[in-house]
Amino acid sequence: MMNLPERKSSRRSFLKQATLVSLGVAGLERAGEAAEKKSPGKRPVQPAWYRRALRWGQTNITERDAPGYDVQWWRGYWKATEVQGVIVNAGGIVAYYPSRFPLHRRAQFLGERDLFGDLSRAARAQGLVLLARMDSGGAGEEFFAAHRDWFALDVEGNPYRGRGLYIPCINGPYYEEYIPGLLQEIAQRYRPDGFTDNSWSGLGRDSICYCVNCARKFRERAGQDLPRRHDWDSAVYRQWIQWSYARRIEIWELNDRTTRAAGGPDCVWTGMNSGSISGQCQSFRDYKEICARAELVLLDHQARGEGGFQQNAATGKLIHGLLGWDKLIPESTALYQAGHPTFRLTAKPEPEVRMWMLEAFAGGIQPWWHHVGAQQEDRRAFRTVEPIMRWHLANQEYLVNRLPVASVGLVWSQQNADFYGRDDAELLVEQPARGMSQALSRARIPYLPVHADHIEREAGNLSVLVLPNLAALTERQLASIRRFVERGGGLVATGETSLCNEWGEARSDFGLADLFGAHLVEKGSAATDAARRRTLTQTQHTYLRIAPESNAGKTLTSVRKNRHVVLGDFRDTNLLPFGGSLPSLQVDAQSEVLLTFVPAFPVYPPESVWMREPETAIPGLVLNLRAPIGRVAFLPADLDRRFARDNLPDHGQLLANLVRWAANEELPLRVEGPGLLDCHLYQQFGRLILHIVNLTSAGNGRGPISELIPVGPLRISIKLQRGRRGGEVRALVSGRTLAAPVNDGWANFELKTVLDHEVVVVG
Repeated sequence: MMNLPERKSSRRSFLKQATLVSLGVAGLERAGEAAEKKSPGKRPVQPAWYRRALRWGQTNITERDAPGYDVQWWRGYWKATEVQGVIVNAGGIVAYYPSRFPLHRRAQFLGERDLFGDLSRAARAQGLVLLARMDSGGAGEEFFAAHRDWFALDVEGNPYRGRGLYIPCINGPYYEEYIPGLLQEIAQRYRPDGFTDNSWSGLGRDSICYCVNCARKFRERAGQDLPRRHDWDSAVYRQWIQWSYARRIEIWELNDRTTRAAGGPDCVWTGMNSGSISGQCQSFRDYKEICARAELVLLDHQARGEGGFQQNAATGKLIHGLLGWDKLIPESTALYQAGHPTFRLTAKPEPEVRMWMLEAFAGGIQPWWHHVGAQQEDRRAFRTVEPIMRWHLANQEYLVNRLPVASVGLVWSQQNADFYGRDDAELLVEQPARGMSQALSRARIPYLPVHADHIEREAGNLSVLVLPNLAALTERQLASIRRFVERGGGLVATGETSLCNEWGEARSDFGLADLFGAHLVEKGSAATDAARRRTLTQTQHTYLRIAPESNAGKTLTSVRKNRHVVLGDFRDTNLLPFGGSLPSLQVDAQSEVLLTFVPAFPVYPPESVWMREPETAIPGLVLNLRAPIGRVAFLPADLDRRFARDNLPDHGQLLANLVRWAANEELPLRVEGPGLLDCHLYQQFGRLILHIVNLTSAGNGRGPISELIPVGPLRISIKLQRGRRGGEVRALVSGRTLAAPVNDGWANFELKTVLDHEVVVVG
């Protein structure tokens, strides 16, 4: 393993800085009291609000709420849920205050009330951080009639509409002048701590705006007319994609400059962002570039989708990898039933909310409850978060200002989702990544999402890189991967990894063919092969034969036992289910093929279920055994994508085996015992912190869940980093102190039972 016990010097610097920041997070009040006694009248300078506000609340105000909004009742709820900041509707589509802009329409039932002002004063009186919430994503008929040239138009000159509103053009005066004017007005009049906007990025990727502003600006930038249709193989269309991304960054910077100039240096503007990379692609929101500019990320990620609860922790780690671990990521958690179906006025089951938020904590995300409407008839939702928020307050010092301990890097890029995934990013990019992350989670292997541009930065902390169908890679990214392996790091790659350049164009061979020890026989890529993409949506009756122990034409009981360690769980079978298809590959002499493809044959009627072609030379799994490079596994069979779709245990087990082998078993954590557990390990100020989230539930795969199922006992071993001692550990949820004897550098202890989660502090 490559330096797991010793993190990089930059990480040591981070922890030193985080110690100072933590005064504003966990011990600011105590520090202030001590300073007051020592030097009366002097108190330590507080960190900016975006470094210290850990718990948030938001009531998304409806127009009907305005006359009867009970500010005092909500103040009591703020206190009961221990929030440190609130997000309050200010303006955009409608105004909740008396605006000087005549087209800034007042909320329908607002009358003469200044509701934003009332709530601002209440928040100030309670010592809370106040964010003014905007929605700049649409306008009504009157506004459109007054400024038709401010709005997005299709190729026929018709206005785009969404949510019953006209959609403003991202390149027009609406975003250049009008929204900055509103931000200035609110900042100067009410002095909020900052601003946010969850519809800030304009028209999505599925639509091209042909208004005069877009036509002029694109010609100035590209020297050409706007593309007339979506065509990923067109250079003009690609320029439009890049130009559209750049424009959203310009809007981010414009809004942030405006609010800081009008409201002070810490009055930052921060637009809300999705937890889905394909969602960010659809909105032209470049996560890496946004995080390079953001003081915090407000995460609009309200409920689980196909990835289960564990996707929330994975999302937190992915964003922290871009943003930094010294910054905060509050996440909007819907207390109503969000997702499919959506019922905004009835309460989500408490276990569903609880597990989503606990996975957020495990991934370094901060809690933020969210209601729609100030007058709730289903009052069950109000009881849901109080105990969770109180637990967070009591244990907050262990939940921020820490760094992940993981030797597995799961590599991703938004570029791969855009230019390889294109219009099928869910199929080609998200499913492989989700399947791999689920396999690692089920195997209780801590991992860290790593952006493809940041491999060099993280390389010293990792033993293995995992590339789940990471097809689109730049030459620089390829070089970073190659250097990692040449220095002894392991590699697991699947599907069409490295087969395309950054534009999704097919290379003549895998860009990492020398590492894979395998080469294309025929040129081509799924990025331009519509027929192959269609086959990916289907489950075919195909298999993978464990080689070289073929039993074609022999009795099925004849199975050799001396199989490679990655196949050690499959000693009693010659076949593994697959479900996909594979191209022919040429394999280098030093490589070993462990699985081969069995083509499709009838599944019905039973009399027809026999292999027409029981053996082929088409590789499904290749191990490159060439020294002195690190261990390399290439899995052309996209079992990661299949695992996300089919949830077959064989697929998940093989994926985990490959990662363990490529990492040479240099993993920092072992957890034995029953249940589906998601495990996350961190270091902080001379101690290790282990989060275990118990996902064992009959409703984990099909939500919402309504019951929690305890598991245990769990036998846990944690690799101690140099200079750290075991002896005993503290379990923060159960409140117990446990013996943790140290054996050969590993601290060992047992948890008798875990209901929803446990957080263990070592050291």
